[in-house]
Amino acid sequence: MHKNNNRFNRINEELKKEISNIITFELKNPKVTGLISVTKAKITPDLKYAKVYVSILNSKNIKETLANLKKSSGFIRTELAKRINLRITPEIIFELDDSLEYGAKIDSILKEIGFGKEK
Repeated sequence: MHKNNNRFNRINEELKKEISNIITFELKNPKVTGLISVTKAKITPDLKYAKVYVSILNSKNIKETLANLKKSSGFIRTELAKRINLRITPEIIFELDDSLEYGAKIDSILKEIGFGKEK
């Protein structure tokens, strides 16, 4: 079991890196706007699906960007198949990871009430 866990961690890291590169350099969808970072990838034990968590900053419309990212998942999966040597290329399920946004919000609240970092 332990050895398998390492394998999944390796696959997850590889997926995260490659999907991030594909979104940044290959994806030519004008409706996908803003700074998109892949925060986490989690593959299912059967390797058929990968949940990919993305953080979207400075987007005109986060919901629209996420929807268009989901529409582009076929293209991303095809590109992924060329780069990662897996028997099955997982189907990609995009999820919004708002933890960065949440963190930024907490920071600004803390600054407002005077708990910000003093310089």
